[in-house]
Amino acid sequence: MRAMTTIFTQIINGEEPARFVWRDNRCVAFLSARPLRPGHTLLVPIVEVDNWIDLDPAIAQHLMSVAQTLGRALQVAFNPRKVGLLIGGLDVPHVHIHLVPVETVHDLDYDRQVTDPDDEDLDAALGQIREALRTAGYPLST
Repeated sequence: MRAMTTIFTQIINGEEPARFVWRDNRCVAFLSARPLRPGHTLLVPIVEVDNWIDLDPAIAQHLMSVAQTLGRALQVAFNPRKVGLLIGGLDVPHVHIHLVPVETVHDLDYDRQVTDPDDEDLDAALGQIREALRTAGYPLST
């Protein structure tokens, strides 16, 4: 019997919608459907691995490199005090890194997530991130 794929694999495969800001042969990044702050981005390896400590070291290294690139773009796009990085992994059994423009530590509180974000706000954030990546020399797909 085939195991059920995660929602992230369904997104990666185009079976579920997402607003992508990055795609390469090892990972993708897209806006969170329940953002903590404008620009909240999820970075996900293509391979389904439940726990980040079980990632192949080369994939983990690649994810961190892409996280830095995306973090710089979020810094330019939203000018936050910092870009927070969080690996929780309790909600979806597929490694994902949260990149969140933050002003305070409270901006990483999941009780503050927007459960029904406005499409126009998400589209605006998407445009800002893509523009920051383009300006830095990164296309959507690298």
